Amino acid sequence: MPREFIYRGFNIQQLQEMSMDEFIKLLPSRQRRTLQRGLTSAQRRLLEEVKDFKRGTRKEGDVLKTHCRDMIVLPEMVGLRILVHNGKEFSAVDIKAEMVGHFFGEFAITNKKVGHGTPGIGASRSSMYVPLK
Repeated sequence: MPREFIYRGFNIQQLQEMSMDEFIKLLPSRQRRTLQRGLTSAQRRLLEEVKDFKRGTRKEGDVLKTHCRDMIVLPEMVGLRILVHNGKEFSAVDIKAEMVGHFFGEFAITNKKVGHGTPGIGASRSSMYVPLK
C-alpha cells in the first residue's frame, strides 16, 4: 500500500480545501514571499485556466501551455498535465502531490546532458596520422 502524501502535517485533500492565505503560511520563505507579493498577469491567467480545467469548462483535448517557470505548484493543480516551456520546447509535467510548493521550472530542465563522442578523422591535426583500423 503506497504511503499517503503529507505536507507539513496536512494531506492533499486538506490542502485543497484550505484558503490561499492558510496555504501560503505553510510554504517555505522563498515561495511564501513570492505569493505574498502577488501573482503576475501571466501567473493569474494560468491559475484561471487551471480552475477552468477543474470545473470542466475546457475541452478534454486542450492542454495547458505556459512559460511561467516561476509559478509555484499549488494543491489545486495536482493531477493536471501542464506543458512548461524550457527555452526551446514545451516539456510535459504531470503534477503530483509531492510537487506542491516547488516551482514549475524545477521540473522542466533547460539543459541536456552533453554526450561527447570519440573524435573522427579530421577532428584534429594529429588525427591525420592515426590509422583507420
